[in-house]
Amino acid sequence: MIEVHRGDERYRGGDPDAGIRTFHAFSFGPHFDPDNLRFGALIACNEERLAPGAGFDEHPHRDTEIVTWVIEGELTHRDSAGHETTVRPGDLQRLGSAGGVRHIERNDSAAPLRFVQMWLAPDSFGGEPTYEVVRGIADGTPYALPQAGATLHVRRLAPGERASVPDAARAYVHVVRGTVRLGEESLGPGDAARITDGRGLELLATDASECLMWEMGAEPERVYG
Repeated sequence: MIEVHRGDERYRGGDPDAGIRTFHAFSFGPHFDPDNLRFGALIACNEERLAPGAGFDEHPHRDTEIVTWVIEGELTHRDSAGHETTVRPGDLQRLGSAGGVRHIERNDSAAPLRFVQMWLAPDSFGGEPTYEVVRGIADGTPYALPQAGATLHVRRLAPGERASVPDAARAYVHVVRGTVRLGEESLGPGDAARITDGRGLELLATDASECLMWEMGAEPERVYG
């Protein structure tokens, strides 16, 4: 089954007056929707837009795997475990908040910043936080996230190029840029497809495109929260 969610249907958040615009794919904060809490291990897929100098002040996380993909600009990350990095387009950042961590996310550059941030529920809770940045991840290279039983596939497609969607109990496709076809559906920037028990599916790029695809197991029995 394929369920398409359009970018313009996302819940609006952030603080536009402070230069922060957020577009939530799942139930989040004041936008509570009991029918849209998660898909597989994925509990958030936010598109964030930060104006120069804007950002999120120090705030806590726990028992969440946070994966960030920068579309344009530079993201400054600082956390209570002592990490301080700049994340750029093509870099993949992961913060495993485990038993608890605090962090700051800012746009310290003079250019606008756009990024996709995805939260996944781990298979077990507690422990020490972990952090890593994979610089310049190559097209098609899978990034395994065993803590959540998930794998991320980054695909950059030229016009007319095809990419297989993972055969999995759950697959989530997020279009970062460009347009692709998935079966009879056309997906553009910000659109997403939630696929249950898909087999033999392909993306067909109708122009130069970039997509993030999560390969996940069945819905966990333990509910996040």
